[in-house]
Amino acid sequence: MLKPAYLYPFQNRLVLYALLLIALMHIAGGIGLAFESSKRLFQALTPFSLWTSGLLLLLFQEKKNRAFWIFAGVSFFTGFFVEVLGVQTGKIFGVYSYGEALGVKILGVPLTIGLNWLVLVLCTGYLTDVLPVPKLFKAILGGIFMVAFDYLMEPPAIALDFWRWESPEIPLQNYLAWFATGFFLHLFYQYGSFWKYNFMAVPLFLIQTFFFITLNLSL
Repeated sequence: MLKPAYLYPFQNRLVLYALLLIALMHIAGGIGLAFESSKRLFQALTPFSLWTSGLLLLLFQEKKNRAFWIFAGVSFFTGFFVEVLGVQTGKIFGVYSYGEALGVKILGVPLTIGLNWLVLVLCTGYLTDVLPVPKLFKAILGGIFMVAFDYLMEPPAIALDFWRWESPEIPLQNYLAWFATGFFLHLFYQYGSFWKYNFMAVPLFLIQTFFFITLNLSL
């Protein structure tokens, strides 16, 4: 259930400041990445932007109980280790490898990727949670949202050396694996005993979506 925003004027003001910061980072990043003269600098700043956005999303999560932190940990490490298996074996998403733009890597996968999975599940989870449909259908829809976001993200991510594929075409199994992993994590989200409301979820998802749409048009 949506909470009336007018009950939280101080917290909403903080959210507005945080969203302004995130929006400005994405605007600057979109502009900086579009020009060869500044692309390398803004590639190096990408992990900072992603971690700042992710930590602010967690900060504004309502009523963070033990169940929420278990969900957050499972989402982070499931996403991270699925990617480790994917990179090391080529059997899950297809044959691919990560570049240097996303920061520190462990076993060939940037730690930022685990955070990215958590952020996407939180954002798309809230988008589906407000719908008046059964939880299983919400989880299916959440998996679809995540596949759609990955489809949008792939071309600029490849162009910016976030990751690279062995084949010239992105394999279908990548999207199937994204759906399967996303569906599992959304089941955990839907059946988790924690408060689902987050002021940041929808605006952050929209900012990131618009950011990748812009990159698709400019790169």
